[in-house]
Amino acid sequence: MLDVRRAGERYRGGDADAGVDTRHAFSFSGHYDPDNTGFGLLVACNEERLAPGAGFDTHPHRDLEIVTWVAEGELTHADSTGHTGVVRPGDLQHLSAGSGVRHSERNTGGTPLRFVQMWLVPGVFGVPPRYAVVPALADAAPYALERTRAVLHVGRPRTGACAVVPAAPWVYVHVVRGEVELLGARLRDGDAARLRDAGELTVRAATGDAEFLAWEMHAEPAYG
Repeated sequence: MLDVRRAGERYRGGDADAGVDTRHAFSFSGHYDPDNTGFGLLVACNEERLAPGAGFDTHPHRDLEIVTWVAEGELTHADSTGHTGVVRPGDLQHLSAGSGVRHSERNTGGTPLRFVQMWLVPGVFGVPPRYAVVPALADAAPYALERTRAVLHVGRPRTGACAVVPAAPWVYVHVVRGEVELLGARLRDGDAARLRDAGELTVRAATGDAEFLAWEMHAEPAYG
């Protein structure tokens, strides 16, 4: 069954005075909807917009798989394990928080920053944290998370062309830019689709700049 969630339905958060604009797909922080706490292993899908100089000061995470996709601008990362770096459009950042890590995320550039950050529940808990940046992921193979049963697909089909998402018990599709067609529905910037027990899916680009993220998930969270 196709469950479409439009960009305008997202909960709006952040701090306008601090240059932070956040749009949440699920319950998050001060917003709680008992009927929308996650989907499969995915418990957060936040669209973040940071003005130059804005960001998130150092804060902790534990037992989360944090995957970040930059759409525009540059994201500067630093964490308590000593990893630092700048993540650019087309690169994927993966912070596996494990037994605990502290990190900061900032827009240190001179132009607006827009990125999508997704949190997934791991399959193992209390293991050492890990950090990786995968350059040019859109031109590479899908990205499988080693610590949980989820695979990220990045689609950039040309107008009229199609991308395929494998069958899975839980599939989540988020449109980063442009417009795509999925099972007869048109999805635009910020729209998302949730599917249960989906067969192989074909996503067709309706515009030439279409870009989408698709999670193929094979489990639900198992705590403890």
